[in-house]
Amino acid sequence: MKVVLSLGGSILGDERKIKEYAAVIENLSKEHKLFVVTGGGKLARELIAKARALGANETLCDMIGIEVTRINAMLLASAIKTAPKVIPKDFGEVESLSKNYNVVVMGGTFPGHTTDATAALLAEYVSADLFLNATSVDGVYSADPKVSRDAVKIEKMTPSKLVEVVAKAEMVAGANVVMDLLAAKIIERSKIKTIVFKGDPENIAKIMRGEKIGTIIEAP
Repeated sequence: MKVVLSLGGSILGDERKIKEYAAVIENLSKEHKLFVVTGGGKLARELIAKARALGANETLCDMIGIEVTRINAMLLASAIKTAPKVIPKDFGEVESLSKNYNVVVMGGTFPGHTTDATAALLAEYVSADLFLNATSVDGVYSADPKVSRDAVKIEKMTPSKLVEVVAKAEMVAGANVVMDLLAAKIIERSKIKTIVFKGDPENIAKIMRGEKIGTIIEAP
C-alpha cells in the first residue's frame, strides 16, 4: 500500500517524539511504501514573523518557511535508518527515491502551499492508496471545538462535505482550521481516502492495523 503522511511541525516535538515517529514509520515501511511530508511548526512561524518585520514579502516568507520544513524533514530522516538522507525538493525526486527506498521524507515545495496541500498533491502524484493527516486535534468537527460547545466530531464524511466544512471555518477570523481549503479541494478531486486524526505516533500504527480513529474522508 502507498501511504502519504502529513506531519505538522507543531506535532513533531522534541528528539524523543521524533524518535517515536521514526520508529513507527520505519516499522510500517517494512510492508508499505511511505511518503512523509513535514511542516515547519513554531520555528517557521518565529522566523517568518522576523522576516515580515524586516520587510520581506509574503512569497519570501513562504520560502523561509519551506526551508524550515526541510530542516524538520532532515531531522526525521536522520532518525529513520531506512530513509534516504537526501531531502527531495520536488515530487519527481520523491518518485525517483521511492524506487530504492520504502520511506521518503520531504518538506515543502512551493510558496503558497501549506504542508497539508503539499502532502495532498503528493498523494495525488504518486497515486497513494491512503492519505493520513496527523493534526493536533482528533478529527474534523462541525465547528471549532475550542469556540463552540455545539461542535460535533464527524466520524465519516465525503470529500465535498470536507470542502464545505473547511470553507465555512476559513471564513471565521481566528478559526482553528483542521485543514486548509486547497488541500481539501485536492482531496475532493483526487478521491484519495483520507483520515484526519490526532497525530500521536501510536495512532498511525493503529490506523494501519485497521482501527477506527479520527475522521474518515471517503468518496461515496
